[in-house]
Amino acid sequence: MPLGEDAADPNERDGPLAYHDDEVDRSLVDDVEALIDDGKTYLEAELAFQKSRAALVADGAKSAAVLGALAAVCAVLALVALAIGLLLALTPLITAWGATAVVVGGLLLAAFFAVRVAGKRWRNMMSAVSGDSTP
Repeated sequence: MPLGEDAADPNERDGPLAYHDDEVDRSLVDDVEALIDDGKTYLEAELAFQKSRAALVADGAKSAAVLGALAAVCAVLALVALAIGLLLALTPLITAWGATAVVVGGLLLAAFFAVRVAGKRWRNMMSAVSGDSTP
């Protein structure tokens, strides 16, 4: 067995550092152009994804707004029905004018407390936004 027979031929290109003939023809300009093309492809895919995401959010917001408006209308109608029911139920006990006064007074009292709580929360929010430490 000759001495250099089991040693690797330095001209062979099958090792871990091997290169192929098509890689010899590549240049830095080709690599940069390929990188730019890949970047454009990525940007187009990202824009398409964000566009579909925005459409999904817009559709969800639209349906949430419609359902929220429907819920608000139902709540108002329920309050009107409750007020009319209270008027009808209280009329035999304290006359029609008394029932009207009690129902309107109760609704005004509920509105007053709701406005006070909303005002307090607004002040707390504004103080948090402005950085004041006093509530």
